[in-house]
Amino acid sequence: MSTQNPKVSRRTLFAGAGTVGAVAAATSFLPQVKDLAPQITQKAKPERGGGYELSEHVKRYYKTTLV
Repeated sequence: MSTQNPKVSRRTLFAGAGTVGAVAAATSFLPQVKDLAPQITQKAKPERGGGYELSEHVKRYYKTTLV
């Protein structure tokens, strides 16, 4: 079994380097993406079970189930 190593020409090498440079330059001009997601805080668990909370989402669901 012989492995063949493909030769990389100088033209291919410089084309690849130019592409990498262009991508690096383009990314430096793009706007930075900031994490704008709101931080969700967890409510404390009730001491004696429960934990069910009647939220707006649940109220909307209950309205859709009315006959």
